Amino acid sequence: MNPHEYTALHILHVVSALILVGFTFYAFAAPAGARKSVMIWTGVANLLILLTGVRMWQGIYAFSGGWAIVKILAWLGLAAIAGLAFRKREKAGMFIWVTLALSLVSVVMVYAKPF
Repeated sequence: MNPHEYTALHILHVVSALILVGFTFYAFAAPAGARKSVMIWTGVANLLILLTGVRMWQGIYAFSGGWAIVKILAWLGLAAIAGLAFRKREKAGMFIWVTLALSLVSVVMVYAKPF
């Protein structure tokens, strides 16, 4: 993989992850009228995370490494939480902890690559 492509993909991936987590936390406190804009931002961020993540996984690791599967599962969990935050307001505290745990698992999988 071209180093410039890797750098661009990595920056876009990390920025998208920050946007996803930021808007997910915003969804816990946002009024119901903000649902559409939050869903748009989290949807675009999720798509960018998926596309850049799979391309980097393919280009650098040739789809090897179980740690990436764990990261994809954590990403799927994060993708669902923003929508759930608007539907189940009474469980916002639990969703905040789940969001933090899934984000931590994603970061640990990237740097530790345990399997």
